[in-house]
Amino acid sequence: MEETMIELSEEILLRMYYKMNQARFFEEKVEDLFEKGLIYETTYLSKGEEATGVVSCLALEKGDLASLTHRGHSQAIGFGLDVNMMMAELLGKATGYCKGKGGSLHIADVENGNIGANGIVGGGFTLSCGAALTQKYKKTGKVVLCFAGDGATNEGSFHEALNLASVWKLPIVFLIENNLYGMSMPVSKHMNIENISDRSASYNIPGLTIDGTDFLEIYDVMTKSLRYARAGRGPVLVEAKTYRYNGHSSSDAQVYRNKEEVQKWQKKDPLLRFVNYLHENRVFTDKQIQTIEDEAKTSIEHAVEFAMESPEPEITTVLEDIYA
Repeated sequence: MEETMIELSEEILLRMYYKMNQARFFEEKVEDLFEKGLIYETTYLSKGEEATGVVSCLALEKGDLASLTHRGHSQAIGFGLDVNMMMAELLGKATGYCKGKGGSLHIADVENGNIGANGIVGGGFTLSCGAALTQKYKKTGKVVLCFAGDGATNEGSFHEALNLASVWKLPIVFLIENNLYGMSMPVSKHMNIENISDRSASYNIPGLTIDGTDFLEIYDVMTKSLRYARAGRGPVLVEAKTYRYNGHSSSDAQVYRNKEEVQKWQKKDPLLRFVNYLHENRVFTDKQIQTIEDEAKTSIEHAVEFAMESPEPEITTVLEDIYA
């Protein structure tokens, strides 16, 4: 792959910082709405993982596709989904992406390339390979970005997908968000390797491990990996080591980790690192940074208003859009 570091324009930096703030504010609001009993399904939050979810998607080109995980709000926002429709979906409203029937775990926008989030661990691997095969067969020049968590790499679908993608040289990049825990199970207890990316050697494809809190490294590596796949050279496996501040789900008491560990990772918070970079490199003024943050927060407040004012699905539509 290319060795030269990819430079970032002010325009892309602004988009990154805005969307990462959108993702953080979205999840804070979702957490609040769940505690108030306005979201009925359990929630899988990704606070702390905004850099991997958002920045990797911004490395995509127009027309590329992506499959998301059950912890996919940051990924969806990075991909460009409408936060109004996302919030409406979580609140079970008819104006949501799945008309209020899918909830957080199944947000999809297939027409625009979002294959969908998946409630099945490892469920996106083989679906993404199918989408990538379509791109290769039709010679579209598009690439598929497949998100998954560390726990999903112990599923059979992971190995089947990597093997298939390698043999057929599919235009796909597998991005593993390694947040160190599969539910409450530490990575060190469910796999006997230091880096998940080492598993790429079994399939003779590139494997890379990056800092999932460093937006610069993420954008650089993902851009190059996507170019590699787009050039017809086959798949790439990227592991981003990151961290979730919340538990596995809203019902998780988090007895398996201590506050010191969480605080250690919060010092590497991707938003904190980003704003420090902006200050150190004098990219934006303090006023500009505050404006970006305020606009991102306002967009989420408007999303809540939109969702609250949206209608409930009609009872007559209960059997519509049901395929299995």
